[in-house]
Amino acid sequence: MQRLQAFKFELMPTGEQVRKMCQFAGACRFVFNRALALQVERYKGGEKKLGYSGLCKQLTEWRNSTDTPWLADLHSQVGQQALKDLERAYTNFFDGRASFPRFRRKGERDSFRFPQRVEVDCANGRVRLPKLGWLRYRNSRAVPGEVRSATVSLHAGKWYVSILTTREVEASVPHGPAVGIDVGITRFATLSDSTFIAPLNSFRKHEQRLAKYQRRMGRKVKGSANWKKAKARIQRIHARIANVRSDFLHKASATISKNHAMIAVEDLKVRNMSKSASGTLEAPGRNVRAKSGLNKAILDQGWGEFRRQLEYKTAWCGGFFVVVHPRNTSRTCPCCGHVSAENRTSQAKFLCAACGYENHADVVGAINILSRGSAALRDEGQDTGDASPGCACTARIACGEPVQSGRSVKQEPAEVTMHTVSHA
Repeated sequence: MQRLQAFKFELMPTGEQVRKMCQFAGACRFVFNRALALQVERYKGGEKKLGYSGLCKQLTEWRNSTDTPWLADLHSQVGQQALKDLERAYTNFFDGRASFPRFRRKGERDSFRFPQRVEVDCANGRVRLPKLGWLRYRNSRAVPGEVRSATVSLHAGKWYVSILTTREVEASVPHGPAVGIDVGITRFATLSDSTFIAPLNSFRKHEQRLAKYQRRMGRKVKGSANWKKAKARIQRIHARIANVRSDFLHKASATISKNHAMIAVEDLKVRNMSKSASGTLEAPGRNVRAKSGLNKAILDQGWGEFRRQLEYKTAWCGGFFVVVHPRNTSRTCPCCGHVSAENRTSQAKFLCAACGYENHADVVGAINILSRGSAALRDEGQDTGDASPGCACTARIACGEPVQSGRSVKQEPAEVTMHTVSHA
């Protein structure tokens, strides 16, 4: 099977290379914004939207124009990649996956991409990019496979290169039991076998320090040298928070995907769950402060990124990945199937009002998620193994029965520790 994988490294460019990369990033931002302005103008004038080929013709005119002669210094394919980004943004908008494309601002997600002619010298820790030459990078691991493209980006004052490769790998054979995962705030991830991963809360750990420097920046004159220094410090803190969270999520998702042949998760709408409760002037919201704190805690977990990593890593391991509807997963008794809000007596305790089954509410949710995921696979004709008889819950596969082999269907290090609690 073919595997596409990206490897990201921090660059160590010279001063001249930094100036060129800033120039390329600014030129790509200009091309993107000018093309977007052209599309909006054509729409207001009742004209048809230009496709990618039509925008490429416009880019050639801009490069040859006397108004923008500096665009000729930009690599032609790099400018075309900016137009491809705009075309992809329009496609996502028309398909309902994203909002309408927005103009890019200076200093926000500055990046550019080389689609070919990229060379990597892993032995000497350097990469060759068109019009930039050889750039040194922090060589932390090998780059296997054939290089497809390279994306250069600026983040918190540092330049990074993401090298996309493709290679042929043998199809993996999954091993281990099936598992359902219930994500939360008190427990980041609770598994159906009663183990759980404690939350990291990366933002909460740096919140006071971040607020201190934000207050300092607020007292400085906007645009001054000291204001820029304070802003750079805040960017470094945000980068630290993101890096620690990313490290934690990668370790957690890798641990789970390598040790389980089938993984079932909830289809959570994080954007809807973290919406503001402030309301309007006519209809102000209630418990706004409490909801604001809850939203902050939800976004600090990174549930969406965790699900994305679980999905592709499970596919790499050859396992099954299933997404189920989250309705009443923590209110349904896994023994008798009784559904009631009274079953969940508190945030952590589950006590069935019908049969008296008692367990941690998150464990119950994970068991029900696994049960729904197993049923969904059976409906699709996938074999998930035989469930052991005599188990107390309907999700009998959660007791650790292994599933048969199958294909996937659909710095501050943070240690990931699996905690075990007693099963009631």
